[in-house]
Amino acid sequence: MRNLCFLSTDNLEDFFVWDNLCEAHFTAKGFTVDTISWHDFNHDYSKYEAVIVRSTWDYQDNVIEFSQTLAHIEQSGTKLINPLSLMLWNINKRYLRTLSQQGVPIIPSTFLANLKGTKLNRFFDDFGCDELILKPLVSANSDNTFRLSPETLPTQEAKLKRIFADTECMVQPFLSAIIDEGEYSLFFFNGQYSHSIKKVPKKGDFRVQEEHGGQLYTVEPTQAQLDVAQLVLNSLPDECLYARVDLVDNNGAWQLMEVELIEPSLYFNMDPESPKRFVQATADYLAQL
Repeated sequence: MRNLCFLSTDNLEDFFVWDNLCEAHFTAKGFTVDTISWHDFNHDYSKYEAVIVRSTWDYQDNVIEFSQTLAHIEQSGTKLINPLSLMLWNINKRYLRTLSQQGVPIIPSTFLANLKGTKLNRFFDDFGCDELILKPLVSANSDNTFRLSPETLPTQEAKLKRIFADTECMVQPFLSAIIDEGEYSLFFFNGQYSHSIKKVPKKGDFRVQEEHGGQLYTVEPTQAQLDVAQLVLNSLPDECLYARVDLVDNNGAWQLMEVELIEPSLYFNMDPESPKRFVQATADYLAQL
């Protein structure tokens, strides 16, 4: 048997995890899979053919320690998937600016080192919008993500200045399509398209994650969506085993919200064939290395 490791975290009690749907398919391919918390720095990772980063869904709370763990795993001699350099590139949302410079259509964004001396109300005019989104450049699960309007900003600004006093962040126009139509996620395994879902926030919210009450729907992507997603993949600095490309409609144009290359949920529960495709893609990916 060939030994693999899924890198996870200590406590996933409040999250929806579907990686177990791959277990039988891995077994059928001759693989064993251990699930180990990334906090276990002393674990012997050298015994695995590969460590696949999966549900490390609290890494944003200590990015330095998480990066050190990833480097430690790579130094053990095992294959780290996705590649370390690619994950470190993806960990800070400044990568969106890089992709934009390569021709990838992204939501209009302003990147800030912090909010010191920044007048947030100017961005309503800058973007020509009625609402803004403010979020950290290193984040997950919509942590510290705020939806702002000219009416609510005065009561929130002091709190925001404290949260982002020394934290990199980004400002974007809030796109009503996220509520009206939803956010689309396209999944690719070893460069090949697998499946797509649409995520719609619960009424009164704008966050699409299941943990926040978002609803999920299996969908077939349009050619326009596939074209943008493929452009994103072609623009990445390295090849990857898995990628989740999140798109939203901005006045008829599909724009990138995020490309998730570190620990995205791959929603194996939404497509019954996707676990098998992922396992085959993993075997193919390892054979190429």
